[in-house]
Amino acid sequence: MSTTHHTKALVIGSGPAGCTAAIYAARANLEPIMVRGLQPGGQLTITTDVENYPGFAETIQGPWLMEQMEAQAAHVGTKIIDDIITEADLSVRPFRFKGDSGDVYTCDVAIISTGASARWLGLPSEEAFMGMGVSACATCDGFFYRGKEVAVIGGGNTAVEEALYLTNHATKVTLIHRRDELRSEKILQTRLFKNPKVEVIWDTVLEEVLGNQAGPALALGGSTTPPGVTGLRLRNVKTNAESTINVDGAFIAIGHSPNTDIFKGQVDMDDSGYILTKPGTPMTSVPGVFACGDVQDHTYQQAVTAAGTGCMAALDAERYVAELESEATAAE
Repeated sequence: MSTTHHTKALVIGSGPAGCTAAIYAARANLEPIMVRGLQPGGQLTITTDVENYPGFAETIQGPWLMEQMEAQAAHVGTKIIDDIITEADLSVRPFRFKGDSGDVYTCDVAIISTGASARWLGLPSEEAFMGMGVSACATCDGFFYRGKEVAVIGGGNTAVEEALYLTNHATKVTLIHRRDELRSEKILQTRLFKNPKVEVIWDTVLEEVLGNQAGPALALGGSTTPPGVTGLRLRNVKTNAESTINVDGAFIAIGHSPNTDIFKGQVDMDDSGYILTKPGTPMTSVPGVFACGDVQDHTYQQAVTAAGTGCMAALDAERYVAELESEATAAE
């Protein structure tokens, strides 16, 4: 049997943006509900070592960090529900949402923090080595490849920017693109081609990520081989010739897709589906609806920036609710 939940502030998504919004909303006595979503904890839950989140001198684990954020949100009073919002109606007041469970959620303000998902190639070997040498975020994981060789898959701005960033750490970066020319901006291409650490392999696709997944014992000595990526099997799209290259890591850089399908036609978005917000704020085109984190940020896409916009969304939500209550009191 379905249940209807009402709250002053509904937080949709539980990554760094959502958890931070929930923490601030709870401390503002908005009694928020946070619906965890399809990927509770967001993209950090598929990231292992995290060294760039402020406040931790030692390396921490992404899943652990999100567990702590969620626990903090619960501690200050957030009601956390394990559900997925599948329908949204922003044309009514209070706003109305439906979950995959069948439950209905209504709220005075909605904070959208559903994030963005990295696009993947869909290879079984790619999935097998996620977090063990396969990544979709150079700024998150590039530091771990100091003095090593890596590959970047893609040909747009994302791929070229990732490749250039990785040259700050890796000894060699191989960019693998399925066409014979890049789709990125010309200024980025110029920088890429001038960098002595970069090699480009044209007309080529990734067929398989190679490596040691389980760390089986070696034949002699009884030691184990550390798990991780050791190379890539490639295929030339024009000749079908296959080849292998040795790398320590592979970065899939074919872009991100914001998780905004259920909001299409209800809030303003750009051509890529990212929610548009008023410059310098998390305010969307619908009063009382706020967006924070990667769902409206296609530039930085970092946990710390997502958390910052989550804070902003909650603070603006608090002001909006206060205005509603003031108007209601004046009308009595």
